[in-house]
Amino acid sequence: MIIAEVVRSGFVESVHHGSVAVLGGTSRGDVTSPMFPRSSNKPLQAVGMLRAGLAPREEADLALMSGSHYGEPFHVRRVREILGAAGLDPGALRCPAALPLDEASRNAWLRSQGGPERILMNCSGKHAGMLATCAVNGWPLESYLDPKHPLQVAIVAAVTDLAGEPIAATGVDGCGAPLFAISLTGLARAFQRLVEAPAGTPERRVADAMRAHPEMVAGTGAHDTVLMGAVPGLLAKGGAEGVVAVAVPGRGAVAIKVEDGAMRARTPVLLDELRRLGVEVPELPEIVFGGGEPVGEVRPVR
Repeated sequence: MIIAEVVRSGFVESVHHGSVAVLGGTSRGDVTSPMFPRSSNKPLQAVGMLRAGLAPREEADLALMSGSHYGEPFHVRRVREILGAAGLDPGALRCPAALPLDEASRNAWLRSQGGPERILMNCSGKHAGMLATCAVNGWPLESYLDPKHPLQVAIVAAVTDLAGEPIAATGVDGCGAPLFAISLTGLARAFQRLVEAPAGTPERRVADAMRAHPEMVAGTGAHDTVLMGAVPGLLAKGGAEGVVAVAVPGRGAVAIKVEDGAMRARTPVLLDELRRLGVEVPELPEIVFGGGEPVGEVRPVR
C-alpha cells in the first residue's frame, strides 16, 4: 500500500509503498511476513550481548554498541577505548572498511588521514561490543561472525525472545554480521519490551543507554539522535532499506518498512504515526529541492 508521496511544485511526482506496524494504534500493510530489520536489529543484538555477559565500562559504550554511529571523532575514540578495555585493537574488527557517514568528519579524515578503515564503519561499535562479549567469555575472536559461534547463538536467542516469534531467515548484513528476519510486528514488540522492561534488566539497560546518549546511537543531526533528544522516553533505531522502529512508554511502538528501501519516506510516516499515538515530536521535514530551493516535500499518505 502507498504510505508516502513525493510532492514537487504541488504535483505528486512519486509514491512509496510500505507497511506500518503500530502497537497501540492501527497497523497498515503486511506486518506479519518476515523482513530484515537491518540496523534496527542492533538494540536487540545488544541485549543478547548483555545476557551473554558483556560488561560495558559505562552506559555510553552500550549506546554506541546499539547504534550506527556517524564516524565523528568522539565515536571513533570510544570504539578504540572499548576494544582497548578488552585487550584488543581495531585489527580485530571484521566489519568492512569505510569512511565516516558524517560529511564534516569524512572530509577531515580524508584531508588528514587517508582512506577507509574498519573502525570508521558505522557498525564498528556493534562489532566492538561483539568482540568484548567474546573476550569476557573466552570465546574465539576471529570467527565471531559465524552464525554457529556461541555469541551469535546467544544473540539469536535474545532476538527470538524479544520479538516473540521465531527467526524466519538468517542473512548477512552489510557489516558482515548475521542478520535475522522477523516481522514488523515482532520488531515493534521487541522495542516495546525494551522501554517497558524493569529497570536494571538487559532490555531496559539498552533502552536507557540509548536514550541517555542519543549522540552515540547515530550522530549530529541524525533523526534517531534528534528524536531521542527531543522526546522524553522515546527509543528509536533506524535501519537500511527503509526500516525504522520506535517505542514510547505508555504510548506504543511503531515499526516501518518502506517497500522500495527508500530512506526518505521513513521519517514523515513515522512522525505521522507518533502524532496519532499522542506523542509530541519535532518537525523533521524531508524537503524536495528544485534549483537549490525548497519546492516540495515527502509527506505521509493514509
